[in-house]
Amino acid sequence: MRLQESGEMYLEAIYVLSKNQKFVRSIDVSEYLGYSKPSVSRAVGLLKNGEYITVDSDGGLNLTDSGREIAEKIYERHTLLTKLLVMVGVSEEVAAADACRLEHAISDESFQAIKRYTQDILK
Repeated sequence: MRLQESGEMYLEAIYVLSKNQKFVRSIDVSEYLGYSKPSVSRAVGLLKNGEYITVDSDGGLNLTDSGREIAEKIYERHTLLTKLLVMVGVSEEVAAADACRLEHAISDESFQAIKRYTQDILK
């Protein structure tokens, strides 16, 4: 199943939240993304059916291996693209917002080229 941009956003949010807290719930994702609880609930169901996440008996959201792989990929793109945009003079806020849009649209080939090109510059 091909994941849409919104699905990638949810996986990235779960990944980021799980780096800072042991237990991630739908309400945490809702607050982090600023989305309504029903929207998050629907997305959680779709991600669970797609086997990108599991939901434990306490409502904790956990990334599966495939979900984690996608989340890490999107997070890496977001982080590197934000740093690159800031480096060329874009404000932190605008850079983060633009990186959020770019991270879903850029091809693997283009991202890898940017990553190679900037590896010594962005340390």
